[in-house]
Amino acid sequence: QVQLVESGGGLVQPGGSLRLSCAASGSISRFNGMGWYRQAPGKERELVASITSIGLTYVAESVKGRFAISRDYAVNRVYLEMNSLKTEDTAVYYCNAYERTVDYWGQGTQVTVSS
Repeated sequence: QVQLVESGGGLVQPGGSLRLSCAASGSISRFNGMGWYRQAPGKERELVASITSIGLTYVAESVKGRFAISRDYAVNRVYLEMNSLKTEDTAVYYCNAYERTVDYWGQGTQVTVSS
């Protein structure tokens, strides 16, 4: 059973930074890819950033230049570095991993950007 546990969320002022971490219960090398999604109140869940097993990355246009995804195989973690945060980045952020046709999700971590 795969478990993904997010951490690093919290309250931050506009312009601030946070780094989200997603810890997997086993080796992340088993996954075809991993990513970060977010869901704001009243909105659909959206893909923020992803990274494939061969290192190809995707970052949504709305966060390009501000967010970056990375991974560390040694500790089986994926990170989302978030800079220049805006109020519209407020959402629950979810870690995702996929292996062939199976998706795994974390429980989510709240990010609130407010002055």
